[in-house]
Amino acid sequence: MAKPKSSNPEPTQNRPSASALYRAEHQQDVLNRLRRIEGQVRGLAEMIQAGRDCEEVAQQMTATRRAMDKAFYRMMTCTVIEAVTSSGDHEVARTEIERKAKLLEKYG
Repeated sequence: MAKPKSSNPEPTQNRPSASALYRAEHQQDVLNRLRRIEGQVRGLAEMIQAGRDCEEVAQQMTATRRAMDKAFYRMMTCTVIEAVTSSGDHEVARTEIERKAKLLEKYG
Protein backbone atom coordinates (compact mmCIF):
# COMPACT_ATOMS: atom_id res chain seq x y z
CA MET A 1 0.00 0.00 0.00
CA ALA A 2 1.31 3.43 -0.92
CA LYS A 3 2.35 5.72 1.86
CA PRO A 4 0.21 8.89 1.96
CA LYS A 5 2.07 12.03 0.97
CA SER A 6 2.77 14.41 3.78
CA SER A 7 1.82 18.03 3.36
CA ASN A 8 4.90 18.99 5.36
CA PRO A 9 7.87 20.02 3.25
CA GLU A 10 11.25 18.34 3.63
CA PRO A 11 13.15 19.27 6.75
CA THR A 12 15.19 22.41 6.15
CA GLN A 13 18.40 20.80 7.37
CA ASN A 14 18.42 18.58 4.25
CA ARG A 15 18.00 21.47 1.83
CA PRO A 16 20.87 23.72 0.80
CA SER A 17 20.49 27.33 1.83
CA ALA A 18 19.41 29.94 -0.69
CA SER A 19 22.93 31.36 -0.50
CA ALA A 20 24.47 27.97 -1.31
CA LEU A 21 22.12 27.49 -4.26
CA TYR A 22 22.89 30.96 -5.55
CA ARG A 23 26.62 30.33 -5.22
CA ALA A 24 26.38 27.02 -7.11
CA GLU A 25 24.41 28.65 -9.93
CA HIS A 26 26.83 31.57 -10.03
CA GLN A 27 29.87 29.31 -10.12
CA GLN A 28 28.35 27.26 -12.94
CA ASP A 29 27.68 30.46 -14.89
CA VAL A 30 31.29 31.59 -14.41
CA LEU A 31 32.61 28.16 -15.41
CA ASN A 32 30.50 28.26 -18.58
CA ARG A 33 31.84 31.73 -19.37
CA LEU A 34 35.43 30.56 -18.82
CA ARG A 35 34.91 27.60 -21.14
CA ARG A 36 33.66 29.94 -23.86
CA ILE A 37 36.64 32.23 -23.26
CA GLU A 38 38.94 29.22 -23.52
CA GLY A 39 37.46 28.54 -26.97
CA GLN A 40 37.93 32.17 -27.93
CA VAL A 41 41.60 32.04 -26.94
CA ARG A 42 42.13 28.88 -28.99
CA GLY A 43 40.46 30.67 -31.91
CA LEU A 44 42.81 33.61 -31.46
CA ALA A 45 45.85 31.33 -31.64
CA GLU A 46 44.46 29.76 -34.80
CA MET A 47 43.87 33.19 -36.34
CA ILE A 48 47.47 34.19 -35.65
CA GLN A 49 48.84 30.90 -36.98
CA ALA A 50 46.74 31.33 -40.12
CA GLY A 51 48.23 34.78 -40.67
CA ARG A 52 44.94 36.65 -40.31
CA ASP A 53 44.87 40.43 -40.44
CA CYS A 54 46.18 42.06 -37.25
CA GLU A 55 43.10 44.25 -36.93
CA GLU A 56 40.81 41.19 -37.03
CA VAL A 57 42.92 39.51 -34.35
CA ALA A 58 42.89 42.67 -32.22
CA GLN A 59 39.10 42.86 -32.53
CA GLN A 60 38.75 39.27 -31.32
CA MET A 61 41.21 39.93 -28.50
CA THR A 62 39.03 42.81 -27.37
CA ALA A 63 35.96 40.57 -27.37
CA THR A 64 37.84 37.95 -25.35
CA ARG A 65 39.06 40.53 -22.86
CA ARG A 66 35.52 41.85 -22.40
CA ALA A 67 34.22 38.33 -21.85
CA MET A 68 36.86 37.84 -19.16
CA ASP A 69 35.85 41.14 -17.53
CA LYS A 70 32.22 40.00 -17.45
CA ALA A 71 33.22 36.70 -15.82
CA PHE A 72 35.22 38.66 -13.24
CA TYR A 73 32.27 40.91 -12.41
CA ARG A 74 29.94 37.93 -12.11
CA MET A 75 32.34 36.34 -9.61
CA MET A 76 32.62 39.59 -7.65
CA THR A 77 28.82 39.86 -7.56
CA CYS A 78 28.73 36.45 -5.94
CA THR A 79 31.20 37.52 -3.26
CA VAL A 80 29.17 40.63 -2.45
CA ILE A 81 25.94 38.65 -2.19
CA GLU A 82 27.64 36.13 0.08
CA ALA A 83 28.90 38.93 2.31
CA VAL A 84 25.38 40.30 2.67
CA THR A 85 23.53 37.01 3.11
CA SER A 86 26.01 35.15 5.31
CA SER A 87 26.42 37.83 7.94
CA GLY A 88 23.80 38.40 10.57
CA ASP A 89 25.69 41.48 11.70
CA HIS A 90 25.17 44.60 9.57
CA GLU A 91 28.56 46.03 10.53
CA VAL A 92 30.37 42.86 9.46
CA ALA A 93 28.43 42.84 6.19
CA ARG A 94 29.28 46.50 5.58
CA THR A 95 32.97 45.86 6.23
CA GLU A 96 32.94 42.91 3.82
CA ILE A 97 31.17 44.93 1.13
CA GLU A 98 33.74 47.72 1.51
CA ARG A 99 36.51 45.15 1.15
CA LYS A 100 34.88 43.79 -2.03
CA ALA A 101 34.55 47.34 -3.40
CA LYS A 102 38.29 47.85 -2.88
CA LEU A 103 38.95 44.65 -4.81
CA LEU A 104 36.79 45.96 -7.65
CA GLU A 105 38.71 49.24 -7.61
CA LYS A 106 42.00 47.38 -7.67
CA TYR A 107 41.23 44.71 -10.25
CA GLY A 108 38.16 45.97 -12.08
